[in-house]
Amino acid sequence: MGSTADDGRDGYLAFVEGNQHRLLRAAFLICGNRHQAEDLLQDALLKLALRWTSVRDGDPAAYVRAILYRDAVSWWRRRRREWLSATPPERAAPDRDGALRLTLHDALGTLPPRQRAVLVLRYYEDLTEVATAEALGVTVGTVKSQCHLALRRLREVAPALTGDDRRVGAPTVWR
Repeated sequence: MGSTADDGRDGYLAFVEGNQHRLLRAAFLICGNRHQAEDLLQDALLKLALRWTSVRDGDPAAYVRAILYRDAVSWWRRRRREWLSATPPERAAPDRDGALRLTLHDALGTLPPRQRAVLVLRYYEDLTEVATAEALGVTVGTVKSQCHLALRRLREVAPALTGDDRRVGAPTVWR
């Protein structure tokens, strides 16, 4: 028995093809590890496939983002271990902002998962506070407080990101 247009397979495949790279970048920013990000996204897309018929008419990208962030926090809670290494496991691609990107990556790595998720959703995904709260399943007040704490922590651990170091031409990332 062949598939019909009503089963949504084509719509699901079109969604995955159109959004997988953006969702993978978001997953990487949340967990900081490419392989873990790929696993998180694969699991999230599987969960989406199982619920596609009920999610497809809403906002499937928001549904997947919520799964990504919740699964990343769950994974972190199960494996609270530090991975020490003399050298970074992956090399950044050479670009003009390479040092700043590495600084930002390292600074994000110092944040707890919920704070990291809030920053990624608010500033990378450019979601509103309400949409961020819905994606994470928390209140708007929690989003505001976690964002405030995360930005304060980033200013402490990476002052180069604020632009307050008064260097000529210093890039400003967080205000």
